[in-house]
Amino acid sequence: MREHLETFLAEAGRGDSDRAGVPSFVESEMRSFVECGVLAHGFARFRCDDCGTDRLLAFSCQRRGFCPSCGGRRMTARAAHLVDEVVPYVPTRQWVLSLPFRLRFRVAFDHDLAREVLAVFTREVFGFYVERARRRGLEDARTGSVTVIQRFGGALNLNPHFHTLCIDGVFTEDDSGKLRFHRLPAPADREVAELLGAVVEGIRRVLERRGLCIDGEDENTDNDAPTLHDQLGAASIQQLALTGPRAQHPIARFRSRFAAPAEAVTAVKLGRRRARIEGFDLHADTTVRAKSRDRLERLCRYLLRPPLSEERLERCGEQIRLELKSTWQDGTTHLLFEPIELLERLAALVPRPHKNMAVAVHGGADASPRSCTGTDLSTGRAKARL
Repeated sequence: MREHLETFLAEAGRGDSDRAGVPSFVESEMRSFVECGVLAHGFARFRCDDCGTDRLLAFSCQRRGFCPSCGGRRMTARAAHLVDEVVPYVPTRQWVLSLPFRLRFRVAFDHDLAREVLAVFTREVFGFYVERARRRGLEDARTGSVTVIQRFGGALNLNPHFHTLCIDGVFTEDDSGKLRFHRLPAPADREVAELLGAVVEGIRRVLERRGLCIDGEDENTDNDAPTLHDQLGAASIQQLALTGPRAQHPIARFRSRFAAPAEAVTAVKLGRRRARIEGFDLHADTTVRAKSRDRLERLCRYLLRPPLSEERLERCGEQIRLELKSTWQDGTTHLLFEPIELLERLAALVPRPHKNMAVAVHGGADASPRSCTGTDLSTGRAKARL
């Protein structure tokens, strides 16, 4: 970053259009990352009164785009808060909704649309639990969830998707006002597919109201040329380089000698409690038992993790090699970036300012996302704000 940031910003600023160049909030994020943890840019001094030992602590950037240090501290604090103050001692299930490529671009840069898509998804999941409870004679049943909107994929690509940690059952209130939890059976594969179908229809209605569509041309199109940030996002979603000698070409890959044959790559096995419809993908097979708080915290840390892990990056001469968390179906194990290509990926991951993309809590019958992340899902009482 220190070696190539100025070159990247200079290349991005070329052109006659007033939409050339990275936005100021992206440049500020990248410059702050360069200064993060550097004593020359500010520090706090701590002194022990007993032994007289001094310690210097460099200031951190405290940004939310891609800094692994600040993101790691935020991940640890928020995961502990969710386990200690938010999620009750009941079984939980993770629901993961992935979006088609065209919709990923819209959701990544339109926060209001992201909230509407999330509201549709959560409403259908809540309705699924409440309807199953009603069949068992449980009236006025309620459930709750915590959703993390992840903007990235394992290849540092822009890939907004929703991780919803949902209570795996419902609460009812008895005559004395005491809450009682009722666990429900795990959903069948058919039920997951039906739920995804309802989510897709709900999202289609949202898009129609906005004059948008998942495939094809939109009714309401912006006549202005896309900004560089938009172009970086589109290239990241498509796994392409935007500038440099490999512009508009896929990022270089390292493949294992034991790559899967082409026919096996197209035959994707979805697995249990997973469905795929028109580019939408829903997975609901990850569960945590009521007393497994350590495992719950690990799952929360996974949901809240930063996009960049320095342990997966390695210099290869003038290039940077990124190790993938899991081997792709075509045998790809690593991606090989030119320095500018890596900066392009990082710039695309920076969210717009003043938009809450971290956590949304849903409780009770209301499926609308709220920014307050300190809600006890078993009672609906707001306790604190992260």
